[in-house]
Amino acid sequence: MINGPTSNFFISQRLKLHYVEWGNPDAPPLLLIHGGRDHCRSWDWTARALGNDWRIIAPDLRGHGESAWSPEGNYTPFAYIFDLAQLIHGLNLAPLTILSHSFGGNLALRYTGLYPDQVKKLIAIEGIGPAPEVLKKRESFSFQARWQSLVEEKRSFASKSHRRYKSIEDALKRMKAVNGYLTDEQARHLTVHGTIRNEDGTYSWKFDPYLRIGFGDMGSPLNLTPEQDKALWAAITCPVLHVYGDDSWASNPVKDGRASLFKTARVVSLSDAGHWVQHDQFDAFMAEVNAFFA
Repeated sequence: MINGPTSNFFISQRLKLHYVEWGNPDAPPLLLIHGGRDHCRSWDWTARALGNDWRIIAPDLRGHGESAWSPEGNYTPFAYIFDLAQLIHGLNLAPLTILSHSFGGNLALRYTGLYPDQVKKLIAIEGIGPAPEVLKKRESFSFQARWQSLVEEKRSFASKSHRRYKSIEDALKRMKAVNGYLTDEQARHLTVHGTIRNEDGTYSWKFDPYLRIGFGDMGSPLNLTPEQDKALWAAITCPVLHVYGDDSWASNPVKDGRASLFKTARVVSLSDAGHWVQHDQFDAFMAEVNAFFA
């Protein structure tokens, strides 16, 4: 019998952060890390499929889902890495296995490079980050210009309000517009768990709007450099599986050369799938997951 999901909280850097726990409490730990502007309940289908064999912990990253927003808008790599390290340390999860998506994959790869002895196996769904040509374009801007852009961008967000939808159905339409592969059931589940009802009866996404800062053409000067990321990838010693969708906008690391920077990585790409491979081709995705974990 699969237990969960049960809601829990922990404290990191004075923020109250949320996670759900699934599965067998006596089984090995498996950490599920969602992507940017997503939430932990995005993993429900995966957790049900794996719950008999794993103790599953799925956090809401800071500024996401049921976790607190950073009062000063602190969403730097260090903040996220510390939160992740705090969760793993506080629950005594290491050594553990990690399954991650997009920004969560980027976070998982960085954590594993910092603490290679803490991770047994790692799956990153489109988690390596921006394509080499995107990083090259960002490097063409001066350090001063990137900092000035970040200051102006953050200042502009102070006057912006979170988008409001008249009904849950309007938010659902937006969810389906972003990912046309989603079934009606998937889209509704993700929307219901990803929105909050405002005092005036409208609906807004739960994530902090400040999460959007630093994702423009210049990126954020507070992020790690490409050389630092490459050093972390090279330090990873556990088996790594990179999963990509054939129809995704993300750059495949086999084609752009980044796969060669990992010592123990394998890359699979699934057809008829976009960026959310775990939703778009669930059965094929789970077959790859189970084979890798086995």
